[in-house]
Amino acid sequence: VIAKRLSESKFTAPHYYLMVEINMDKAIEARKELNSFLPDTKVSFNDMVIKATALALRKHPQVNSSWAGDKIIHHGNINVGVAVAIPDGLVVPVLKNADYMTYNQISASVKDMASRAKSKGLKANEMEGSTFSISNLGMFGIETFTSIINQPNSCILSVGAIIEKPVVKNGQIVVGNTMKLSLACDHRVVDGATGAQFLQTLRTYLESPLTMLL
Repeated sequence: VIAKRLSESKFTAPHYYLMVEINMDKAIEARKELNSFLPDTKVSFNDMVIKATALALRKHPQVNSSWAGDKIIHHGNINVGVAVAIPDGLVVPVLKNADYMTYNQISASVKDMASRAKSKGLKANEMEGSTFSISNLGMFGIETFTSIINQPNSCILSVGAIIEKPVVKNGQIVVGNTMKLSLACDHRVVDGATGAQFLQTLRTYLESPLTMLL
């Protein structure tokens, strides 16, 4: 089933890709503060990306849409699918109404579903209803990659590793932390400008994490 769905997506949806590099210095600081305030919950960078993505989707509803053969369906809810690798392939458990979830809820839900996915304990309804998907290979040291859209979604975000490297800041070369994001889009639903604007909003949230709390 996984193989069939991936093949159908790749060969029926006209994929194109947008890539952006994010400065993660402030996100690193914000994560340290969050985890100091939430000792029982360890918020990951992936949790921060999920929250930022859900909030960006609220501002760009076209990205949270699906192609339905002869029309575009705009989804009212923001349900983020999180790709999880298992021995038999890939499954995508779904965080329902992710834009209303707290860091605590996102962290706990992702950990729980990822654990049950690997032990084949996910229920069918926990893998249904996604409106957007995220795939993160950063923990494996992968800097950048592109993903196949998880239909009926119109987009999937690929998240790379945070890399420490020289960056230019205020005309000076300093040590910085960057992360590359790649957005795969279905051109039938999301055009280049729309995808780019979504990534700009996502970048704002990740580079200025306090804006997610406003």
